[in-house]
Amino acid sequence: MDNSYRCRVVVGAQWGDEGKGKIVDVLAAGADIVARYQGGANAGHTVDVGGDEFILHQIPSGILHASRRCLLGNGVVLDLEQFFEELDGVQARGVDAEPRLGISGRAHLLLDYHKRLDQASEARRGEGKIGTTGKGIGPAYEDKVARRGVRVGDLRDRDRAAALILESAGRANERLEGAGAEPLDTGALVDRVLAYRERLLPLITDVGHEIHTAVRAGQRVLLEGAQGALLDVDHGTYPYVTSSNTTAAGAATGTGIGPTAIDSVLGVVKAYTTRVGSGPLPTELDPDLGGRLRELGGEYGATTGRPRRCGWFDAVVVRYAARVNGLTGLALTKLDVLDTFDEISIATGYEIDGERRDEFPDDLASLDRARPVLETIAGWSTDTSAARSIDELPAAAQAYIRRIEELAGVPVEFVSVGTMRDQIIHVS
Repeated sequence: MDNSYRCRVVVGAQWGDEGKGKIVDVLAAGADIVARYQGGANAGHTVDVGGDEFILHQIPSGILHASRRCLLGNGVVLDLEQFFEELDGVQARGVDAEPRLGISGRAHLLLDYHKRLDQASEARRGEGKIGTTGKGIGPAYEDKVARRGVRVGDLRDRDRAAALILESAGRANERLEGAGAEPLDTGALVDRVLAYRERLLPLITDVGHEIHTAVRAGQRVLLEGAQGALLDVDHGTYPYVTSSNTTAAGAATGTGIGPTAIDSVLGVVKAYTTRVGSGPLPTELDPDLGGRLRELGGEYGATTGRPRRCGWFDAVVVRYAARVNGLTGLALTKLDVLDTFDEISIATGYEIDGERRDEFPDDLASLDRARPVLETIAGWSTDTSAARSIDELPAAAQAYIRRIEELAGVPVEFVSVGTMRDQIIHVS
């Protein structure tokens, strides 16, 4: 693998679920530190190690490599109960994880009332729901921005932490009762949170300082994002987005380093396009063809189990993601899912109100009217799962990859042809 970088961001360049977990796991073999920079338990990064599948929600994907230091940055919202449940599950399967983990004291806690508020908000929206995971991510970030959140470092002072949680839970209960939802037992909530205190405190670290020191010492750092660029709260298909900055710029603010420390940004894209939940998907296929692609690709959410909507590769989306992330390379995943298609289409642009558009619109109304301008190319009808070099791929598959490079304006560095670690092609 290419180890010329100092600090590389791995970011989803579609609507999430692109296969970032596998790519981070593969790249972690040549890294010293892997750090998550945003999101929370709404992430679901699947890693297949020798047929043994791990689904990681909050723990960085590099944890499955011995000796790798894995960090959760200040941009993460931490669900303590689920974090330690996940940690215990990983360790029960033989991974010595806890001594290698560090959590920023500036990261915010995601508490039970955030989940209740999330679910109550979605229920009130009815048919206009955003399609959240119900994990409390939005309300947790809302508290952060409103300057009423509880941070990991607050648990150092037991009394202060208890007071902050009681105050925040009281406000949340007022909102829950107003929405007709059952309020929380605030005292029991404080007890549950403080029960994790002794185990959590040794994990607290200054993530930004660790990364800064590592980079200056010549070590290699991977910054792992959750979701995808089109779900970024500023640059995604608002309001059908997550509540954090999923793009590469968020990696700097979400870990506490300066942007000049980052020298490589790898965008992960599927060989087609998927999306979970509501919101525009211009290349969405009809139920029959989309259903076929869903079953071939196992397109069901790792966190929620929800079926993903499927469409052809959207070059407009990836071109936009390349620009807003400053992508230096692409990792193309699930190429093997297309092995049985006689023909494959790519959206090279959109038609909106009779006009050709090559740039991604910034308003939802335009996207709702967008129709993909499709270019159809021949499929390869050959099993690609055993390929380990670009030359071992069928000529039509190679042509498909090169066309994606041309349309995105970014070179493809890696091609994944299966779920296993070794089913990866290093192109450049």
